[in-house]
Amino acid sequence: MQDENNRNTIIFVVCAFLILMAYQFLVIEPANQKKAAEAKAKAAVAQTAPASRPAVPLGPQVVTRDQAVAAAPRVPIATPALKGSLSLQGARIDDIYLVQYREKLPKTSPPVELLRPEGTQYAWFASTGWAGANIPGLPGDQTVWTLASGSVLAPGKPVTLTYANGQGLTFTRLITVDDKYMFTVTDTVANTGGAPVTLAPFGSIQRRGVPEGLGRNSVVLEGGMGWLDGKRRPIKYAKWQKDGGGPAYDSHGGWIGITDHYWLAALIPAQNEQIRGQYRLTRAPGLNILDANYVGPARTIAAGAQVSNTVHVFAGAKQVQVLKDYQASLGVQNLDEAVDWGMLWFLTRPVYQFLSFIFQHVGNFGVAILVLTVVVRLVLFPLANKQYESMTKMKKVQPAMEELRKKFKDDPQKQQQELLALYQREKVNPLAGCLPLFLTIPVFFALFKVLQISIEMRHAPFYGFIKDLSAPDPTTIFNLFGLIPWDPGTAPLIGSLLAYGTPPGFLHIGIMAILYGATTWLTTAMSPPAPDPTQQRIFQLMPILFTFIMAQFPIGLLLYYTWSNILTAIQQYVIMRRFKVDNPIDQLIARLTGQGKAVG
Repeated sequence: MQDENNRNTIIFVVCAFLILMAYQFLVIEPANQKKAAEAKAKAAVAQTAPASRPAVPLGPQVVTRDQAVAAAPRVPIATPALKGSLSLQGARIDDIYLVQYREKLPKTSPPVELLRPEGTQYAWFASTGWAGANIPGLPGDQTVWTLASGSVLAPGKPVTLTYANGQGLTFTRLITVDDKYMFTVTDTVANTGGAPVTLAPFGSIQRRGVPEGLGRNSVVLEGGMGWLDGKRRPIKYAKWQKDGGGPAYDSHGGWIGITDHYWLAALIPAQNEQIRGQYRLTRAPGLNILDANYVGPARTIAAGAQVSNTVHVFAGAKQVQVLKDYQASLGVQNLDEAVDWGMLWFLTRPVYQFLSFIFQHVGNFGVAILVLTVVVRLVLFPLANKQYESMTKMKKVQPAMEELRKKFKDDPQKQQQELLALYQREKVNPLAGCLPLFLTIPVFFALFKVLQISIEMRHAPFYGFIKDLSAPDPTTIFNLFGLIPWDPGTAPLIGSLLAYGTPPGFLHIGIMAILYGATTWLTTAMSPPAPDPTQQRIFQLMPILFTFIMAQFPIGLLLYYTWSNILTAIQQYVIMRRFKVDNPIDQLIARLTGQGKAVG
């Protein structure tokens, strides 16, 4: 009995820990992040920029986006995937919209804003140029370039910018763009002076402050991302702002940038050169300036000579195939690592590829999720079958086990001997169901990750009320799923807990979350009951707890898990019928048909 009590205690502690972790994740952690953001907003500490890179300018007082765009002469950008403008002041790529994606679901919603000019709130832009020690007149962020050729930057329509510093150096910048998300910037410096000069090319992706809500995704990385020194070099926004970036990486080629859930702005220098990449933080009053930058090898330009440097700037959506195409055509090292494949990348990658293959053929991402779930279930069928057979056998001998526990409750050693004898007679192995379960867990974690990183799921409709698989369930039980014309979010005192949003309030429970909870309860009820009443009550409460937790996630994930639960219940039901074991489905049918207790 002592061993059993110890086991019961351990299980109770584990369950309590899960509940506390959920409370920490959903309640305490957001509150702490909000406090940390407020504290950082009050910081007024400045850092000195490394001498090898231009100092990060702190910029003027915050202005509107329209004011910032109008403050400098510009060249329009127009491609099938992008629109915006290029600033002649600083020759920056700083005004970009993704025309193929909308901010919100309605078709009237504006396109996704990717880059925005300096001076605006949460400015995000790309700069390239030359750095050098004691070289006067180098073009900087305030330098106004001359548009020498071109009027609109578009595929097949490059623009050329020029600037002469009046001290013997003439700078020419040729910018091209393709029909997707890649800019090519070729900088040329001509030395018309009488002495050689030494310059090094640099590039910088800056983000001036992090918008509220970014960096809180615990599944998909948001922050700095790069491939330097042969390794993936990620850094989350929170760590970046707390620790000030990180070490510099000497790398042969590679790339560096800043990423959100679905979007990326990155610098891709020449892949055959040695560069130094770094994530840098500059603290200004009320503002953290995040800077992902690189510096290339120095070039000595003799009098009367010139040198050129080419860098690619990616600004767009993290479409896996597009990233792979650039990776192949430009020879970029591991550019598709901008997608957060996770620790189980060896599973996540093939699962994503297969899901994309299905999506291309069925044309509906929700249907693709259902088909993928069926295929995964078929692949794991032998393992799952062994697991469910073992669980069914355990459930079948459960009454006999209870009798033995009662009979030998005062003699634990004899009880254990009789239980082992029972297992041998009935050919039951209590541990047989554990190994298949452990083998399938990584697969389902990989599926969870794939559904989080897939940009194809963003704003993807399913059927009926599901208009966006990447958003939480829009329905709620508190207005009977829309039948009552009332917004629960307007309720006094608890409105924030009931409100719909991303994420929704903790008490916002939609129809898909209820279906998930019901199917989770069904699969739990079809499993052998815990021997201890306390454990049984805990396991009965777990589907309810997870219903509230999963209601916070995108409805596409709920669709996957609910459908997976249904397939699990069907497989369990077939096995239980074969072994003539009572099950909740037959019991429910018996009650509805008035036939009394079901017999397996």
